[in-house]
Amino acid sequence: MDNWRQATLGRTGLTVGRLGLASSYGADDRCVAMAFDGGVNYFYWGTLRRRPFARGLRNLRTARDRIVITIQSYSRIAALLPWSLELALRSLRTDYADVLLLGFWNRPVAPAILDRARRLRERGLVRHLGLSTHNRLLAAQLASSGEFDVLHVRYNALHRGAEQEIFAGLPPVAARPGIVSFTATSWGQLLKSATASDCYRFVISQPAVDICLAGPKNAVELEAALEALRRGPMNPDDLARMQRQSQPRQSEPRP
Repeated sequence: MDNWRQATLGRTGLTVGRLGLASSYGADDRCVAMAFDGGVNYFYWGTLRRRPFARGLRNLRTARDRIVITIQSYSRIAALLPWSLELALRSLRTDYADVLLLGFWNRPVAPAILDRARRLRERGLVRHLGLSTHNRLLAAQLASSGEFDVLHVRYNALHRGAEQEIFAGLPPVAARPGIVSFTATSWGQLLKSATASDCYRFVISQPAVDICLAGPKNAVELEAALEALRRGPMNPDDLARMQRQSQPRQSEPRP
């Protein structure tokens, strides 16, 4: 971790804010602008490519060199991968994506998909390849393989298995993929005993995580996420309190 508010996204060398903004839950163009003003520059146009979010990214065209756009594709048909990406690029009115994220792979990526993704990178349509997974052991293998420049993995106070199975074995920052975490609130479960801000602070306090994705529905929820950046790192007592959320977790399913 470079500092509390910014990090280097692994071997991509990109400077990113510690919070990222996801498109799937309702964030609109006003949220995109608000997030950017608050220090967010990693924008994940992911599972749901919502038009208001795209409008917000188009409004940031003059700041294109200061934002990181990640476009996700769930395509399992190699021939459809270029179509999916190019459609997204046209919608955003940008020539390239910083990261093409191959979505929800819990087993090794099909060779045909990976080959097509590489060709898109060779064409300059994407600069880096990424992968999202719930399979921690696969993520650990990929972290040292050099195949992907960015990994999206689950990590929060309820699901801490990544600490030992992924984070503990990571190479130095310049040699490892960027690490982006999702589900900071564990799909809302943690909000029964903690604030949204504390959920984000817990994740950002983990040095191995470069970016914690936030998925706000509106500006009010986004403000709670941005509050995490303003409040700063958790102290040991706060971390211990959050860690108790996962005790005991012997029954946690192993991805």
